[in-house]
Amino acid sequence: MAPEEVTLVQTRKRSRSEAEDGDTHNVSATAVGEEDTSSEDDIGPVLPSSLPKKKRRNLPYEKLYISALPSSPRYSKSLMHKDQLSFVTMTPYTDFLITSSVDGVVKFWKKVAVGIEFVKEFRAHTGEIKSVSVSQDGRSFATAGADKTVKIFDVVTFDLLAMLQLETTPKCVCWIHRRGASLPLLAVSEEIGHTIRVYDGRGETQTSLHTISSLHRSPVIVMAYNNAYDCVISADENGMIEYWRPDGNFEKPDNVFQYKSSTSLFEFKKAKSLPSSITISPLGSQFATFSFPDRKVRVFDFPTGKLYRTYDESLLTITEMQQAGTAMQKLEDVEFGRRLAVERELENPAVQHRINVIFDESGHFILYGSILGTKVINTLTNRVAKVFGKDEPFRSLNLALYQGQPQKKGVVTVSMAASANPLLQEAEERDPMLISTGSGKVRFYMFTNDEEISKSERDVQNEKPKNLNSRQLIEAKPAESGTAAVLHTTYGDIHIRLFPEAAPKAVENFVTHSKNGYYNNTIFHRVIRKFMIQCGDPLGDGTGGESIWGKEFEDEFSTLKHDKPYTVSMANAGPNTNGSQFFITTEVTKWLDNKHTIFGRAIQGLDVIHKIENTRVYKEKPEEDIKIINISIT
Repeated sequence: MAPEEVTLVQTRKRSRSEAEDGDTHNVSATAVGEEDTSSEDDIGPVLPSSLPKKKRRNLPYEKLYISALPSSPRYSKSLMHKDQLSFVTMTPYTDFLITSSVDGVVKFWKKVAVGIEFVKEFRAHTGEIKSVSVSQDGRSFATAGADKTVKIFDVVTFDLLAMLQLETTPKCVCWIHRRGASLPLLAVSEEIGHTIRVYDGRGETQTSLHTISSLHRSPVIVMAYNNAYDCVISADENGMIEYWRPDGNFEKPDNVFQYKSSTSLFEFKKAKSLPSSITISPLGSQFATFSFPDRKVRVFDFPTGKLYRTYDESLLTITEMQQAGTAMQKLEDVEFGRRLAVERELENPAVQHRINVIFDESGHFILYGSILGTKVINTLTNRVAKVFGKDEPFRSLNLALYQGQPQKKGVVTVSMAASANPLLQEAEERDPMLISTGSGKVRFYMFTNDEEISKSERDVQNEKPKNLNSRQLIEAKPAESGTAAVLHTTYGDIHIRLFPEAAPKAVENFVTHSKNGYYNNTIFHRVIRKFMIQCGDPLGDGTGGESIWGKEFEDEFSTLKHDKPYTVSMANAGPNTNGSQFFITTEVTKWLDNKHTIFGRAIQGLDVIHKIENTRVYKEKPEEDIKIINISIT
């Protein structure tokens, strides 16, 4: 495909010599026809009649860099987790792919000559995985979970080395030691609080080695380590960016900018946006970010902190380009509307931290997911060099890239190198692979050099379906339960305390449905102001939904009453007709006592409940769909 131009606004000042050349040019032109072209009223310098053409920048060996990327624009294979994928990580030097899902599962895959092979699976966390990080040498991997633990893995032996039990829920983890360091260091930030704690990466002690409390004033949401500069870059919830050394006094290193005021690091604060990810380029000279709510991709020069490039992926810009016909790819109105709805779902905080921007091995190209597929942008020429998956049925979120040689010869003689042996040539060939997660998808997708793609065979069923139509299997399982749930909606998060002692069957039904993804992408179909908000119907009209047992189940009345707002109860069509639908009250509703089973109460996100309650409705149904993205259980 022909490369597409990326809009970049630039200003160019004329030098004094250019102005003099232009004046000389016009003077000589005037001499040709004095009476027609000259005027004594013209005072001052005259611009040249035609500006010289602007020279287009070219990246040397660009075709070679592009050839090192996967050649196929369509994915050749996809593999599954049982729940939605959160992160995909390619380990440097050790050539492992590590995939993580929202249910706390981590899978190890080994890159082989062609494709990948499954190695091992871990149930790393009982709740959602908040953050992952791989060390610079590719030998250590860490995950942070909502269950207040951090798990440390040895990549080469694909073994769980240690578990750190924390007092608070971690927000972000990052390995902060140089390649080849004798003591691995792991930095962990808190979800509530501005402290960063540094632990022994071998997991030999549960106590942190260092506590950094003066660097940020609000929770740190993302960190990245630059091996070339031995420097950590971190961002907090106020949009403040900090550089710091991973040892000593944890201050800014001397090999970067002197004054922060001379940098562009206040860009996020000014834009009132937060970076969802920070990625360091292979040589450490740049870093790239994706931010919300402005949805901009920014590329910075690392040592100076200056902004180098900005790419606008906001919904307003996307819509305007679609309407004006200036978009890279013109979509049909229905298809554009469908993709735009998916884009709006990315505003949810539960999804934002999964979106990243990555560099290729040369550092000249960045890759990130967009409404039109995964873009590959040449940051020097400012052009879209390639697009992956523009016609695929998923929206790329988290990306990982492999560009190495998985199969290598041990000894190469002169005669071997000079021979035309196809086996030896094949062993030296690269097998590049782009791995991507999809919005709301339980699969990860692999783009390779394989051009012969079979649509019927590329989606591998390597996991059993979660929703099995076997009541015997469901009944044989121990009853699922939980004490807390978080409804991740398109309007924000609602935290609910569950009461399994008061309503064991209702809680089991709700928890099992939540873990199976039954409520994912369902809408709040009934909203009555000053009363309640109702959801849990997969049909979206109040007529559907069934229990985990495939039939209605009985009411469970207890001492709990509808004497407080934010009570969570089962919806029904009469006595003992409970299915899957439930509602959250917004006022005291005592007339519902002994008519609807109470199984929970909302304790956080009350503003989200009222925002849903006050949305515009038509016949009790919101005019704009308000969705449950998924539900986390703890």
